[in-house]
Order: sequence, then structure tokens, then C-alpha cells
Amino acid sequence: MKEYYVIFEWAGNNYSAYVPDLPGCISTGKTIEETEINIKEAIKLYIDTLKEDGQPIPEPSIKAKPIYISA
Repeated sequence: MKEYYVIFEWAGNNYSAYVPDLPGCISTGKTIEETEINIKEAIKLYIDTLKEDGQPIPEPSIKAKPIYISA
């Protein structure tokens, strides 16, 4: 099992999500929960397509850590 980081952003009317290690792998949803379900499916489809095309599956390389500051 591989662990890919997903970035979630509020887009004004909905949430969007993308996977930096999987270029073009994006999804949207009305809530964070819906967006998470949708991006999981997008990741599965993305990887399945790479496999079908005989392409290598990118290794996860993104590391993330929250940084807390006083504002």
C-alpha cells in the first residue's frame, strides 16, 4: 500500500483536491467528506490507467507537516 498526500482547497462553491505526486489527478465535492471519497476513486482510476498502459506508478515523494505560528 502506498501513501499519497492529498491537498484540499475551498474553491468558493465547493472543495477541490489534488495529488501532487500524481499530475492531473484531481477531484471536487460539496464537502470535504465527499471530496475525499471522490479523490480516492480518482487515485484508483489514475493508477489503474497507468497499469493498463504499462506505465510506472509514481512513488510517493511529498512530505507534509503543519507549521503553527502566532498570528
